[in-house]
Amino acid sequence: MYEVKESDWKIFRKRVPQWQEDYMKKLNKEYIEILSRDGSAAKNFWDLENRVFKDKRRVGVVIDMRRSRMLINLLDLLEDHVISLEDLNEFSEELRKMIIQITER
Repeated sequence: MYEVKESDWKIFRKRVPQWQEDYMKKLNKEYIEILSRDGSAAKNFWDLENRVFKDKRRVGVVIDMRRSRMLINLLDLLEDHVISLEDLNEFSEELRKMIIQITER
């Protein structure tokens, strides 16, 4: 099991707020598109409500900031397209290699 390095943990804590902010900006644009569609205003409203219900549980919106969950959180951020592998360039080589191995499976 990967033991989180202090340097990786500091980088993670520093980067998460901006990653979340960028992700929520993207979501807001998508929500505007849903509300701007032609057709029934009621359908657009309920489609948006369903989407927000799902999105607000994603790690890009709310995250459990425990050190023990850092690796899982990074994998979830990657899976949800909140970040890319390039966003991990500041992290240790050991962590990047581990993430690449896991994601290639």
